Amino acid sequence: MSGGEPGFWRRRIRDPLVSLLAQGLTPERLALSLALGLVLGLFPIVGATTLLCLAAGVAFRLNHVALQLANHLAYPLQLPLIPAFVRLGERLAGAPHVPFDPRVLVRRFEQDAVGFARDFGLTGLHGVLGWSVVAPLLLLVLYLSLKPLVRRLAIGGHP
Repeated sequence: MSGGEPGFWRRRIRDPLVSLLAQGLTPERLALSLALGLVLGLFPIVGATTLLCLAAGVAFRLNHVALQLANHLAYPLQLPLIPAFVRLGERLAGAPHVPFDPRVLVRRFEQDAVGFARDFGLTGLHGVLGWSVVAPLLLLVLYLSLKPLVRRLAIGGHP
């Protein structure tokens, strides 16, 4: 790592989390907010994750800052995982594989957004199905993994 990276992570990730804990957020609620934000950040419909995190924060009374922070951290994984979620959903639904070339998809969307939605809407639903199967287990694993790290932050340690 270069010299600036640890400072970036400390300023942008660790310090805001420590601040949330100092304001009275429990380590368990913070860990749950982070885990759910990461899982929702992988939802295979681009552009929907911010609203999902907002809704989850309201519904479950979770911390919005932590949800959105985790959502943004998940973004680099969201796009590469979409094809995996689509394939899993296709397999679960017994549907044929749809060709999945991102360049072709973008070009098709730019040419005819309504036609794109008609032709690839089911593919999106397959992606949501695949994500829905993986999400609960991933949420559990992330929560159980993050809880001890957040507890260490709460007592002044480093994760």
